[in-house]
Amino acid sequence: MRGYEEANIGRRGRAAVVVLGDIGRSPRMQYHALSLARQVCLEVDIVAYGGSEPHSAILENRSIQIHKMAQWPTISQSLPNFLRPLMLLLKPLIQFLTLLWFLCVKIPAPDVFIVQNPPSVPTLVAVKWASWLRHSTFIVDWHNFGYTLLALSLGRSSLFVALYRWFEKHYGMMANGSLCVTRAMQHELAQNWGIIATVLYDQPPEFFRPASHEEKHQLFCRIHNHLSQPYGLRDCINSGTVEMGNHDQSETLFTTQIGEDIFLKQNRPALIVSSTSWTPDEDFGILLEAAIMYDRRVAAFLNEEDSTGDEVLWKEIYDGKQFLYPRLLFIITGKGPEKEKYEEKIKKLHLKRVAFRTMWLSAEDYPLLLGSADLGVCLHTSSSGLDLPMKVYC
Repeated sequence: MRGYEEANIGRRGRAAVVVLGDIGRSPRMQYHALSLARQVCLEVDIVAYGGSEPHSAILENRSIQIHKMAQWPTISQSLPNFLRPLMLLLKPLIQFLTLLWFLCVKIPAPDVFIVQNPPSVPTLVAVKWASWLRHSTFIVDWHNFGYTLLALSLGRSSLFVALYRWFEKHYGMMANGSLCVTRAMQHELAQNWGIIATVLYDQPPEFFRPASHEEKHQLFCRIHNHLSQPYGLRDCINSGTVEMGNHDQSETLFTTQIGEDIFLKQNRPALIVSSTSWTPDEDFGILLEAAIMYDRRVAAFLNEEDSTGDEVLWKEIYDGKQFLYPRLLFIITGKGPEKEKYEEKIKKLHLKRVAFRTMWLSAEDYPLLLGSADLGVCLHTSSSGLDLPMKVYC
């Protein structure tokens, strides 16, 4: 970071964290805000979209203020085709003006702007202009390269992708400092972009840890209905369970409470958690194929006939019978465009020993779920090959 900008950090006692996205789904930027408030004792303004609730540590910190921008509406399918290109051009322009309004008028002038990239356009342009107008330091946190994400839908040879890359590189080089998530990305930025970046690895905060039996029990009581009512179908998990209105709070799918003590059930399913944005760079077809393979191989090892009824097996499980190979429960968390597509595929699987649940958890329950899991699965593939494909800590 250049000397005079570095010296200026702290003179106003403020920092701005900028995300052109849902702040509740941007944990790294939330952790930046917490670190700036707790460790550097700065007042922090977060400028982002709303949508998902951020962690309570953010909401309860008096030094952190969240300023929510209005999101650009989804383009209606009924919109005439000749108007679509106009809407696509208007979107970055409106986003740019909205960002400038928030960064230059709505929030107090900060010592430093820290902006998440991607998205690059119009974010980097707006933050650079704001930093110039408000005499603030401009820092980019490189999570990935925006042009590679755009290339997933348009192709690497697209003129729009080339133009996007130019903007991303040009304005990225104007930053006073850069952070990135891997050494591979640091090398790429230095060699091919002329940008010197500091690697800042993701570190899970204190609330990411193994959950206690009591925490597990309380969590599974809270999400009982999500576990027991999948898509209106019966499977190895919800067979024999009851709705929350009649649910005995001393017992869950995984735990049982006897007096003051809580125990894990011997015949509980293995809990596998995967976190996703339901985007094309995460192929959940691989996970579905693995589930089918497990179900068939266990049946073969146990010499089960194909005619063996599901209800017979599920009744034995519900009655407490233990098997050499456990049931598998995949809980897939997140929001995104391909969620419904995969939910339709899951409905058609009809597996005996494997079940799936898709859900969105609060920022407080999500770490507890990870801390309760037997295994975490990440199916993220990097569009650039340079960012860290890690979405869970188990």
